[in-house]
Amino acid sequence: MNKLYQKSEITFAILWIAAYVVLTSFADQLSESVGVIKSVTAALHIVMSMILYFWIRNNHLDKKYGFCRSEVPAKRFLYYVPLAIIASTAFWGGVKMQYGLPETLLYIISMCCVGFLEEVIFRGLLFRAMEKDNLKSALIVSALTFGIGHIVNLFNGSGRELTSSLIQIVFAVLVGFVLVWIFYHSQSLTACILFHSANNALKVFAAQGSLSPQTEMILNVVVIVVILGGYLFYLVKEFPIKENTSAERIS
Repeated sequence: MNKLYQKSEITFAILWIAAYVVLTSFADQLSESVGVIKSVTAALHIVMSMILYFWIRNNHLDKKYGFCRSEVPAKRFLYYVPLAIIASTAFWGGVKMQYGLPETLLYIISMCCVGFLEEVIFRGLLFRAMEKDNLKSALIVSALTFGIGHIVNLFNGSGRELTSSLIQIVFAVLVGFVLVWIFYHSQSLTACILFHSANNALKVFAAQGSLSPQTEMILNVVVIVVILGGYLFYLVKEFPIKENTSAERIS
């Protein structure tokens, strides 16, 4: 991996994204074939997380990829309260155990690993690879590829309807912008990973189908437009882009 990374950080990031998306989709299908939700997927995500984590640590890239404390007080990020509200939407329709205990644990493990992997890959590898050349492009591409990466749900047999999948993609793009903004200015992935992991994992306790489609649509719009959009607007105003400092911050 080191030779590829040294040759081209962007290629390295793209290959990780491709491997993650393809292997996860394949593992989900295998898990369904086995008959135990996330059984194969959880194992895959654990292995990928360990490989990426130890590679970063062994190459002393901890600070570059956000394995450190935030350089900005949590107060300036509004104590991440908007992110906590977004994660809590899993409970807006009620709480229910969707699976048995073993499958629930596998789901939580898989989703926590997803939070780690996607943040390191999209906010870490991809963003850092592009940041030194063009900060604005890095911010946009990191967010858009993260959102578009969720388009796999349209084809992997996840059972999502078209409208639901499209809403998820829009949601993911906005989340991508919020998280990459936080990472760039805080220089830490800790808050991003914690939110991402919780937002994914808590969905295993959501009472699916308890709300009408119309109510779900309204709540999704409120989350996407009001909470996420408002938080992103605040972050952009509070932390404007300073292109000339990007190279200094990662040197």
